[in-house]
Amino acid sequence: MKRLITALFVLFGIQSFSQPLRLSEKAEISIITCGPSNEIVYSAFGHSAFRVVDPEFGIDYAFNYGVFDFDKPNFYLNFAKGRNYYLLAVYDYENFEWPYVRDNRFVHEQVLNLTQSQKEKIFSFLLWNAKPENRSYRYDYYQDNCATKIRDVLVEQLGDDITIDSSFLTPTHSFRQKTDEYLEQLPWGDLGIDICLGLPIDRIMSAREYMFLPDYIESFVDRTTIKSDSLIVPLVKEKRIINQDTQEKSKVAFVHPWIAGICLFIIVALLSIYDWRRKKISKWLDVVLFGTVGLVGLLLATLWLFTDHHDAARNFNLLWAFPLHFFAAILLLKKNPHQLVASYFLITGILLGATLLFWWLLPQQLNVFLIPIVGVLLMRAFLISTFLNVHAR
Repeated sequence: MKRLITALFVLFGIQSFSQPLRLSEKAEISIITCGPSNEIVYSAFGHSAFRVVDPEFGIDYAFNYGVFDFDKPNFYLNFAKGRNYYLLAVYDYENFEWPYVRDNRFVHEQVLNLTQSQKEKIFSFLLWNAKPENRSYRYDYYQDNCATKIRDVLVEQLGDDITIDSSFLTPTHSFRQKTDEYLEQLPWGDLGIDICLGLPIDRIMSAREYMFLPDYIESFVDRTTIKSDSLIVPLVKEKRIINQDTQEKSKVAFVHPWIAGICLFIIVALLSIYDWRRKKISKWLDVVLFGTVGLVGLLLATLWLFTDHHDAARNFNLLWAFPLHFFAAILLLKKNPHQLVASYFLITGILLGATLLFWWLLPQQLNVFLIPIVGVLLMRAFLISTFLNVHAR
């Protein structure tokens, strides 16, 4: 969720601390919430971090849980397997803030209303957590990210002293619905996520789980109270608007998924009419279509069965992107495909038709941008089956 930075920043902060572990009375600990960007998928959800300021010791550090190290051994292999390890990096707050100000994204600061002992407890934990042997954690899109880390540190370090009020929120969204909402201006990114992630992200979230989003961390912290000596007080002592959001709304790209899908449907429909009139299928078209979709299916099956991407499990996109389509496409290249190939495409056509018919009744919310694609596959599957059966006679 944070613009990912290099290992140079990771290695910077913790080894350069020379100040004592205790904070002065003037010290402040804040939660920083940075607004989303409508330009790039990985920035579309915003970002959260801790800020520790102590003018007596010249401290002004950002504690950022949104960093990973490209130089880590087997980084890309582990990423593909779903074993993503993120890091807590510590560096000067100005270096943290400036990319958001530069990109005209909002930056909000919530100064926490903590006693001296509470401040030192959180600060000591953050310093311990930032040590090279402790800074790595197993990243999860929805359960363990830069935002949920803020929540977890507060809960674990302040314990029974804090009370999080969730009464303002009635949970009605799934993880997918909230993801779709934040990616509204990035439809291609939304489509890719909707294809790759399966049924697990379609369940309704609990109020606590909304805090995978930085915006909701900010909202929950605004409504949290804390025990300060013998009093119950708001957790937020002061809220500061460091930078206003002045981003322009992204213009809808000309090649929108709807435009691309409908254009593909029209082109394939015209080619199918041509094939019907000449009583011969365009094998090249079907090999490309079903071969590509079959490769997508192989990827989805691999993500489900052979990686730790648990949110990619039980993916209903396999109803249209079935892995065997790839091998059926190869068999189409034969001069006289076996009768089983015709039967395969007949069954495929029936399954695709049922998928379209029950689109909105499936337990997994399929992306509507896929409807023209499924329509194209349905059209060609029945055409292939018809002509192969005629040829077999």
